[in-house]
Amino acid sequence: MKIFVAGATGALGRPLIKRLLAAGFETYGLASKPASAALMTSMGATPISGNALDRESLFDALRDVRPDVVIDQLTSLPSDPAEMPERLPFDRQLRLEGGGNLFAAAEAFGVRRYIQQSSGFYLDGEGQLATEASALRIAAPGHIGQSAKMYAELERRVLGSRSMEGVALRYGFFYGPGTWYWNQGPLSDKIRNGNCPIFGAGRSVFSFVHVDDAAETTVSALTAPAGRYNVVDDHPIEAARFFAAFAKWLGGPPPLAIEASETLATFGEEALYYHNELSGADNRKAKGVFASHFRQPPWFLGDVDNRTC
Repeated sequence: MKIFVAGATGALGRPLIKRLLAAGFETYGLASKPASAALMTSMGATPISGNALDRESLFDALRDVRPDVVIDQLTSLPSDPAEMPERLPFDRQLRLEGGGNLFAAAEAFGVRRYIQQSSGFYLDGEGQLATEASALRIAAPGHIGQSAKMYAELERRVLGSRSMEGVALRYGFFYGPGTWYWNQGPLSDKIRNGNCPIFGAGRSVFSFVHVDDAAETTVSALTAPAGRYNVVDDHPIEAARFFAAFAKWLGGPPPLAIEASETLATFGEEALYYHNELSGADNRKAKGVFASHFRQPPWFLGDVDNRTC
């Protein structure tokens, strides 16, 4: 089986490529830069030169490879979450327009299955953990709502194909090497320095997944029934409790709490929404289909939110 991965050198792409190769798949990755091509070659995959925003280059790539499955992990996210407002417009362009080019090429050259990265953290569980039937929060303020609309469009596209089997993997917040939520990087430095406050009561429920577990589940999705899956671990946790536990794991001070009124005045509606309105996700469907085993986060203190999966 030939597998073509876009986003092959990202935090999820790297462990995914390793697992695809270990499973014996003929694995190709889209490379827009020489450094990306060199990294893929060092891992044992075949780099294919192309740019997601250059439609012709993607058609050339898939015409040459003729893959059985395309895995779309296209993202353009910064290493520092503080830079998200500047980067998100391009990230959405890359996923919608660049991913659209990839999707069109996949349909044109007989790809059998298309696996799409989606979101398990912008779902509306209506007071409970969100299921695969839950809608994305397209009415949320600011970039949350705009990104939710993007994910909704990506899901409509992949699940609406008449010629390909579509799979939408709704990943939780990634943690592990190369992600924001780990023991090194700009966010962990801010938390160690006490510079990452909790806005309002911190009632949002976050669902996470380690990038290695996400990669393993993605490999399982090559042969699973088409459809949506929430790819999250077994430990949904309220935002206030998460940031306290994460700070303790990193050796930092307890995070400061900023009241809702001050948050609105200083940081805006989106910041308050992020820490108080998000739903965690239920992983029972994915665990039943993929037989996935999700590891316990290193900051786990045994007192997670009681709405468990």
